[in-house]
Amino acid sequence: MEFLKNLDVEALYDSFVEKATSLDLLIQLAAIILALVVGWGISRITARRIENYRERYFKKTFTLTIFDSLQRVAVPAIACVFLISFNIIAAFIKQPAQISTIVVSLLAAWVAIRFITSFAKYKVLARWFAFLAWGIVALNILGYFDYAVEQLDSIAFKVGENSSISVLVIIQGIVSLSFFLWLAIAVSRFLENHLMDSGLTPSLRVLFAKILRTTLVVIAILVSLNSFGIDLTAFAVFTGALGVGLGFGLQKIVSNFISGIILLMDRSIKPGDVISVDDTYGWVNKLSSRYVSVITRDNKEHLIPNELLITEKVENWSYSDKNVRLRIPFGVSYNSDMHEVRRLVLEAVGDLPRILKKPKPVCLMTGFGDSSVDFELRVWIDTPADGVRNMMSVVYFAIWDAFKANNIEIPYPQRDVYIKEQPANKKPEQKAVVKKSTANKKK
Repeated sequence: MEFLKNLDVEALYDSFVEKATSLDLLIQLAAIILALVVGWGISRITARRIENYRERYFKKTFTLTIFDSLQRVAVPAIACVFLISFNIIAAFIKQPAQISTIVVSLLAAWVAIRFITSFAKYKVLARWFAFLAWGIVALNILGYFDYAVEQLDSIAFKVGENSSISVLVIIQGIVSLSFFLWLAIAVSRFLENHLMDSGLTPSLRVLFAKILRTTLVVIAILVSLNSFGIDLTAFAVFTGALGVGLGFGLQKIVSNFISGIILLMDRSIKPGDVISVDDTYGWVNKLSSRYVSVITRDNKEHLIPNELLITEKVENWSYSDKNVRLRIPFGVSYNSDMHEVRRLVLEAVGDLPRILKKPKPVCLMTGFGDSSVDFELRVWIDTPADGVRNMMSVVYFAIWDAFKANNIEIPYPQRDVYIKEQPANKKPEQKAVVKKSTANKKK
């Protein structure tokens, strides 16, 4: 840099030694060091005592956040108050206090910036942003801001043959992108919380939340590109070609995304619905832009692509009505009283939990089988999310107990085997085989 060549280091050193050995400067430096020590000591002493009252008097989360944020800036805040008192006394006795006044401004700026950024969710990013913001404010307080901007703008990198980009533009773009992305996510989260409290259905809430977040993030990126000095009109042709390439390369991803929007708009599948897809049966836990999360009775979470739910057959047990009818087949012996069987079955399931009184359970005779008279019990439940197979097991147990108590026989298949004699011309061959096998046994 050109300014380094013209810099008189010896003169600068002599000026620094002259000012550093002056009594006024030493007094101000002593006051600054004493203020920091006093701030550190008071914060350490009070922190132990205040910690005992923290959980007792500050129970709300937001109040606790404010309390913790004040604790983080306690040292510079106390030091700032001490230095302000020193400046007032110095002005009264006409003692120079230019350095301490600058330090007060720097400490006050750090307290304000650190207190505000402590409310951010991501602590690491908030800390880096606090240092960056304080650095800019410090340069402005010291009067070097314009000079720093000029130097950063003078350092440039060539991009192509006829264009260049400076370090200042890069820093501005990064800061702008970080700020606008943070602002977009914060606003989308705020609007999503309000949508959750609205009267919209779960599927519409998810749809609007995704549209809002995607739109705000895209706007934030486009606004940030202007900070880099990029002309957005230059991307018109490139964006068209990129769109065609992505259409072929990301066909499945785009298909799943569009299918997810369709599912949210037509409300055919909603969080909490009980569905069956292929061999997967469970309730919908979450709708995503790429998949639907389905949790089975075994607590296994299946991620089913949205496209599959659009193109394949899906059983939604709670689409328009949560009432589900269970068909429970069974059979009894031909020697049983069929009217008594029907009465016993209806009495056995009449008081079982989860079975609805309306519609009433129905027991139908469905046919005459080979070894049993076939029946089918039809009952209704309104809690398919609690399981279907387990309810059928409860019903079967109730039928079994009722049949055992009343000597109703549950038949099982029986077969009568008749052995016919072989024709006369095959008997010698048969006897020879038998004799051979007998001989082998004797051996």
